[in-house]
Amino acid sequence: MTPRKRLRAPLAILTVTGLALTAACTSGGADDGGGEDGGDGDDALSSLSIMAPYFAAVPPEEDDLIDQALSELTGVDLSVQWVPNTAYGERTNVVLAGDDIPDVMVIQGKTQAFVQTAEAGGFWDLTDYLRSGDYPNLVSENPDVEEASGVNGRVFGIYRARDVIRHCIILRADWLANLGLEQPQTTDELFEVARAFTEDDPDGNGQDDTYGFINPAWPGSIGSNSPYDALELWHGAGNLWTDEGGELVPSFTTDEWMEAVLYERDLVQNGYTNPDYATMDPATWNEPFVNGQGGIIIDVQSRAPQLVDLFREQDPENFESYVALVGQPEGPNGTFAMPTSGYSGFLAIPRSSVETEEQLEQVLTVLNDLTSTEAQILLNNGIEGDNFTVVDDYAEFNPDRQDFTDQVTGAWAQLGMNVAGYNAYSTRPETPFDEGLAQLRLDLQAEDLENAVFNPGASLVSDTYMSSGTQLDTLISDARIQFIAGQIDEAGLQDVIDRWHSQGGDQVIAEMNELYSELG
Repeated sequence: MTPRKRLRAPLAILTVTGLALTAACTSGGADDGGGEDGGDGDDALSSLSIMAPYFAAVPPEEDDLIDQALSELTGVDLSVQWVPNTAYGERTNVVLAGDDIPDVMVIQGKTQAFVQTAEAGGFWDLTDYLRSGDYPNLVSENPDVEEASGVNGRVFGIYRARDVIRHCIILRADWLANLGLEQPQTTDELFEVARAFTEDDPDGNGQDDTYGFINPAWPGSIGSNSPYDALELWHGAGNLWTDEGGELVPSFTTDEWMEAVLYERDLVQNGYTNPDYATMDPATWNEPFVNGQGGIIIDVQSRAPQLVDLFREQDPENFESYVALVGQPEGPNGTFAMPTSGYSGFLAIPRSSVETEEQLEQVLTVLNDLTSTEAQILLNNGIEGDNFTVVDDYAEFNPDRQDFTDQVTGAWAQLGMNVAGYNAYSTRPETPFDEGLAQLRLDLQAEDLENAVFNPGASLVSDTYMSSGTQLDTLISDARIQFIAGQIDEAGLQDVIDRWHSQGGDQVIAEMNELYSELG
């Protein structure tokens, strides 16, 4: 089959809250696949129940066109319990505390309750099964992501793959052209562009009314992929944790991190960023860029086509001239790229419903089929010839079937794992410029992946961090903003870091390193 031209559509990265699991003692819904005594393996799986969230206005109907096609493809009658995403965490708690647990569940995050239950045997440990090669569509193309999705070196779910590289630098291309500047390739060059966008009248109106960086008040704490986190990683501080001689240390305790926050402070103190960086609503992030106030955004690549569309509305004749997209720059200590976690939750298999290894192997066979190219197209695009057609290896959607397409992308896509690669069609670009921008994004993703710095502690679960991590992280992120703003000096910042150590941080470090040493 012809390789798909694709740019994976971003899906919300979600978190389950308050997940409380109770292993119910039932035979489950895997159609008895061998019975309570384990059986003789003669009973083939004929149905499979799955619980998943949906974002569409209404969920798919039972036995809709996608359901029928997937059931035919897998040879199993699929029964999906669709739950509104807004109620998914609560519904998960209720279901797993009851006695009618589905065979497969979308789990949206590694909460403390999920981790404890998984390690206690409430979910199947899939590590050896996924790495056996018996299910080729479930063999991860990125072992770093699979490891990060696990718990202390073991894998309890098939992760839902997302783009590993998304961070980039987005600039006003017309301002660069006006000032005769090249696209920045290093953090020093980026600083100079920020200065020029602030001081050198990039819009040519003769007024001092522009600045370089546009930074919103970031809703997450340290290590949540903020522009500050990206700058710190580009300086070589590591990704939340860094390995120093076989020992994990928090990135904010490194010399490189201090070098980066000094860089950030200089940007702010020199006026090279928006004055309201500490309070700006993230929902308004695009406005200063489009309105000609600021010229640099560090964020995910998908923001670039959003900005292009806004300029298309504002200036349809020249919309192509406003947005430049640059990959992750070389820093003073090397070239490092900021990866995402690479996944958004995972599909886990409760042992209370899938009781035997024979049943498990049948379920994994179905999930392997659901990750085939044919299934990916059904889950992400829909029915070829119905709601979309293929034009030049792109999907062109039928506007008369938009409601159905919305159910595909807003519900069925939640079952997409794609761990061995994404093979569905991307949407047909509107213009050659849009096609070129999509290809540039893919090229930058491939280039930056070679320098991706993954969090070496991503799969490790410290008990102290699970109970106190939010407070500890916020302590550092608040101090970072205070330092950048000039409200505290280096000694004051170090005092906060010392407080982090004394208020539980040292215990987190000890627990993380004990687990790290066990990974081998």
